[in-house]
Amino acid sequence: MPSTLVAGIDSSTQSCKVVIRDLDTGTIVRTGRAPHPVGTEVHPDAWWTALLSAVADAGGLADVAAVSIAGQQHGLVALDAAGQVVRPALLWNDTRSAGAAADLVSEVGHAEFVRRTGSVPVASFTITKLRWLADAEQENAARIAAVALPHDWLSWRLRGFGPRAESALGPRLDELFTDRSDASGTGYFDAASGRYDRDLLALALRRTENAGVLLPEVLSAHGSRRVAGGSPSFSGGLPDGAVVAAGAGDNAAAALGLGARTGDLVVSIGTSGTVFAVTEHPVRDETGTIAGFADAAGGFLPIVVTLNAARVLDAIAGLLDVGHDGLARLALQAEPGSAGLVLTPYFEGERTPNLPDATARLTGMTLASTTRPALARAAIEGMLCGLADGVDAILNAGVGANRILLIGGAAQNPAVQLVASQVFDLPVAVPTPGEYVASGAAVQAAWALTGERPDWPVELAAAPASDYRSVIRQRYRAASAPASGA
Repeated sequence: MPSTLVAGIDSSTQSCKVVIRDLDTGTIVRTGRAPHPVGTEVHPDAWWTALLSAVADAGGLADVAAVSIAGQQHGLVALDAAGQVVRPALLWNDTRSAGAAADLVSEVGHAEFVRRTGSVPVASFTITKLRWLADAEQENAARIAAVALPHDWLSWRLRGFGPRAESALGPRLDELFTDRSDASGTGYFDAASGRYDRDLLALALRRTENAGVLLPEVLSAHGSRRVAGGSPSFSGGLPDGAVVAAGAGDNAAAALGLGARTGDLVVSIGTSGTVFAVTEHPVRDETGTIAGFADAAGGFLPIVVTLNAARVLDAIAGLLDVGHDGLARLALQAEPGSAGLVLTPYFEGERTPNLPDATARLTGMTLASTTRPALARAAIEGMLCGLADGVDAILNAGVGANRILLIGGAAQNPAVQLVASQVFDLPVAVPTPGEYVASGAAVQAAWALTGERPDWPVELAAAPASDYRSVIRQRYRAASAPASGA
């Protein structure tokens, strides 16, 4: 008897990945991927094209019983009444809405935002992009009939809906759906109550009460809808009636893929850096350091996000004219603390701390410290120290942790693993490399199909011995304090 297959799709900032897994064992049967355009604003049609390419690369979905799409959080997909995209989507890393974020927080107040939504919005949040649009592009803002997030829009298209010219089913905006994890990153949804705050939405758009804008239905962790058919533009072959799960934000999906439970802290080094924990109760932080998001399993996912992560290593490796392996070899030649050289890596501004206009700083330069090995190690230490501040924030909020799961492409770098064991004052475990966001989406697809969350195994690639060196973070704090007050 043939096995039942489920698919997980990760529509990330950089690319679309598809992972098809066996329902019973979790074994990965086949995969596919396709690139996304570079930039902080992208037309959603590019994501759809990439999804079709990635599905084709994975051998299609004709034999798949259920699928779930996880995606980059926060991105603004604005639709008009005909289902047309109003303008290219503004992504999470588009910081032009920093002023709008400050205005909204001033109008509502830090404490009130936290009370109503669990988070203080910064430039990445959807609500700030709506305010920017209302002020900078009033005609486009006036056309908005529905607001979706990237994974919401893709799930809608996958089921067969879309603009009239592309779908026989038409624009049925009422068929849009999302999940708690992604909705909790909008700035107008409260994960604790499970409800949208339409007054905040109206405030962002400078409209009257309730804004007159349709928002996606929020499904449960294992909620789903079925493929409705009628989409000639979709060539992946999902059969009519196949299950399309609620989907998730990328970090919530990664937590599912890792099998993360209470006591696990996940540190992810990707385009952005993230620190998050799975908790049973919401975390509310009026400082805005921690975003009080929901997870994809019915709980909560307090999270700290930094803009500067793996690309810090890219930048310094390029400066030193080496690849990432060469950067590791150089870094391992330097002692902890990089001979006093400290890199505060705000190359793209920063989200945590909220410094959208900040720049990177290199301090502690002496004849002894200005060496290629010290600079290589300072890049790794600086990147990880920024994430360690996030770990501290979550622990100080009362979240218990037994270990750190270190994931992302950079986590496989031996120098990153060693420095992590010296920067984090908790045991570090490095799971075997994998597409954990897409795999987590496949977990959710299986859950939606069967009604039970699967417990598929996750293997570890490394578990470096704990070797905490306080000097690294002491020097980083001293060097970054002036930048934080800039």
